[in-house]
Amino acid sequence: MFNLKKENSGILLQGYIKIYDPDSHEIFVDKKNAIHYENMSISLAESLADEGRGNIHEMVFGNGGTNVDPTGIITYLTPNSTGTNAGLYNETYSKVVNDRSRSNLDPIRNKIETRHVSGENYTDIVVRCLLDYGEPPDQDAFDNAIDTNSRYIFDELGLRSYSPDGKGRLLTHVIFHPVQKSLNRLIQIDYTVRVQSLTGFNEV
Repeated sequence: MFNLKKENSGILLQGYIKIYDPDSHEIFVDKKNAIHYENMSISLAESLADEGRGNIHEMVFGNGGTNVDPTGIITYLTPNSTGTNAGLYNETYSKVVNDRSRSNLDPIRNKIETRHVSGENYTDIVVRCLLDYGEPPDQDAFDNAIDTNSRYIFDELGLRSYSPDGKGRLLTHVIFHPVQKSLNRLIQIDYTVRVQSLTGFNEV
């Protein structure tokens, strides 16, 4: 049995996402995201136990996170952060970001790294994903779609863990105003997950 009577330590997870065009430097989204704590706890345990699964593997994109009425008013849905089978509202695209995976076709620009400053009680996991000009292959030519329900007008994305059966768990979920991926623009996503010890916790 664990003795929790005077246990003041723990782990805090925080997520931050920045979506931008690396050519024009236009920033589309810059905000915090929701952590799926149950799925994250499973993945952390699987990774630490070296079970061959649980690590961050994919970035998944969808177009079901918002409703836009005829006047342009946007209603944002609540991120899916409960239930082990949680997923995006409507996933339309995914990309492998684990640069150690054979499935990653561009590990230089789609990769995961950790960053830690000696003496600090947190470490950042930085996930970088680039949607190049030619992807997705069936995208519109220009970013001028009228229908916000278009397949590649993204308004939600998340990180998904690796599983040998292809059924990885959703670890994070963020919902934002619609952003179109089209042939005429690059989209870069920098996704940071901060893992912080609550022992001697200081807000950073």
